[in-house]
Amino acid sequence: MTTTTDRPLRTGKPRPVTAGAFGARQLVTSFPDALRKLDPRHQARNPVMFVVWAGSALVTVFAATDPSAFTVAVAAWLWLTVLFANLAEAVAEGRGRAQADSLRRTRADAVARLTDGRTVPGTELAIGDLVVVAAGEVVPGDGDVVEGIATVDESAITGESAPVVRESGGDRSAVTGGTTVLSDRIVVRITAKPGDTFVDRMIALVEGARRRKTPNEVALTILLSTLTIVFLLAVVALQPFAVYSGGEQSVVVLTALLVCLIPTTIGALLSAIGIAGMDRLVQRNVLATSGRAVEAAGDVDTLLLDKTGTITLGNRHATELIPVRGTSLDELVDAARLSSLADGTPEGRSVVELCAAEHGRSADATAHERTGEFVPFTAQTRMSGIDLDGRRVRKGAASAFAVDGATRAVVDGIGAAGGTPLVVAVDDRVLGVIRLADVVKPGMAERFAQLRAMGIRTVMVTGDNPLTARAIAAEAGVDDFLAEAKPEDKMALIRREQEGGKLVAMTGDGTNDAPALAQSDVGVAMNTGTSAAKEAGNMVDLDSDPTKLIEIVEIGKQLLITRGALTTFSVANDLAKYFAVLPAMFAAIHPQLDRLDVMHLASPQSAILSAVVFNALIIVVLIPLALRGVRYRPAGASALLRRNLLVYGLGGVVAPFVGIRLIDLLVRLIPGIG
Repeated sequence: MTTTTDRPLRTGKPRPVTAGAFGARQLVTSFPDALRKLDPRHQARNPVMFVVWAGSALVTVFAATDPSAFTVAVAAWLWLTVLFANLAEAVAEGRGRAQADSLRRTRADAVARLTDGRTVPGTELAIGDLVVVAAGEVVPGDGDVVEGIATVDESAITGESAPVVRESGGDRSAVTGGTTVLSDRIVVRITAKPGDTFVDRMIALVEGARRRKTPNEVALTILLSTLTIVFLLAVVALQPFAVYSGGEQSVVVLTALLVCLIPTTIGALLSAIGIAGMDRLVQRNVLATSGRAVEAAGDVDTLLLDKTGTITLGNRHATELIPVRGTSLDELVDAARLSSLADGTPEGRSVVELCAAEHGRSADATAHERTGEFVPFTAQTRMSGIDLDGRRVRKGAASAFAVDGATRAVVDGIGAAGGTPLVVAVDDRVLGVIRLADVVKPGMAERFAQLRAMGIRTVMVTGDNPLTARAIAAEAGVDDFLAEAKPEDKMALIRREQEGGKLVAMTGDGTNDAPALAQSDVGVAMNTGTSAAKEAGNMVDLDSDPTKLIEIVEIGKQLLITRGALTTFSVANDLAKYFAVLPAMFAAIHPQLDRLDVMHLASPQSAILSAVVFNALIIVVLIPLALRGVRYRPAGASALLRRNLLVYGLGGVVAPFVGIRLIDLLVRLIPGIG
């Protein structure tokens, strides 16, 4: 049996985490959506921008009753501030709609052939129905292969043109509705209702229809709302001060000043940053069920990886039969074949194929052999086999048998070499050992070194014996391993880490991984895996590349860094505008403030209008950064903080002084303002 991987293996350095291309055309095509978002019901979702919207409406009323150049210009630029904020969100959502449209085209009204001979439309399938799909036919719904093996074209879903293998009895049994069977015949058990298929959920996710604010976004929204209230009270308090000083300010001026001082920059871009973070995942063929999962990925401390199919190439295959205790090779071959004839797992089939290819045994069971009672593998017994003619033929983990020193030496030797030993016995008499080969994927050590540089501890989880696990762990470069792990052991490990205050991420593809995927903070299920695994995780990797988690972590960190950087810029920006505008406004009343008017703006009206214009334009300037994200480079927390303060903190202070000064040079040319 040949091993077929779902994707070409990635080697070399991973690409840096950045977003897709951004161009001015996206701004133009998203403009109609931005206009529709001027609806006050939409604006009410964002407290900061709702204040700007209300201020724009108020100034518009004054502009209608007193259409001076200053009032009209302030009203126009306040509306543009709201519009530009809407534009940032509309561009981010537009990307998702484009991807959703391409996914809709993959859905087809397939006809399903049930195993009982009936033919029904795919839209009428129910969970549990068994359908037959032959070469050239479209899979009518999401499900698991319960019989047969076939190559499947999943290019419409994953974008990868190479066909993949889907088979029963393993962790590569899940098929997606809308994909096409290229060869052979399979029987699929439907696992999702029409309208709630994987493609339907993908469309809803990339469109943002199910997007909710994450805890970090909620916390930041509360902070921004609090700052808005503080600045609102401060601006309101300026009027009595101005009246007392003999320089009463108009409502238009105070409204414009309020908009300039509240954190409009981050308020305008906050939603776009979150949507863009989800979009960056989709660009890498990863679907997250929530923004919370993306954020959690940025703070992961411990990463659990299933060994088989994740760190190693995939299904283990029998490569050698080693007799012990004076057993003849023929006797061992017969027992190994007999114990595996009814074993539908890839490992079991590989034992039968080894006996047929190298030892001349038949790959098919005889009529007499089919009368035996198959004993399936369980995590408790750790063995499987058959009861036939009063004999109990078993194969399984060495720990499930009473083995002597010679057999233990063979088992330990296979494990130390990175293989997996399976002991074969008849009526508790050990006959020999089957060697299962497992190959570590190329480049894994380098990828785990990257995770270590990010401060993430990696733990390999496997059902193998400790010797095999230690050898694979050393070759792959993981920090720790959990051997002979049952599902409850994975759960216990995750809970221990979480009780210690750590965030845990896990990748997996099998049904036995589902509980741990559900318990972990970030559960990345492989698209090749079972439906149970995909339902349990909060992310699905369409490429089924377990090392993709490194990019997922980087995207999560990039999301957090981008939000923090633009928040720093926005707050610094507001403080700089405060010191840039207020001296110019009150210098005529209090001449001593002239010393603080470092920009020497033309007039109070020019200062206000220049600040309003800058406040609107800076949003447009920062939209590409919000969508692309701040590039993440592995570094410590202190280094990231220094970079954040130097680049975005200092930049937020300097930009308003430069921008407002340049705009003032143009504004002063407008009659009635300069």
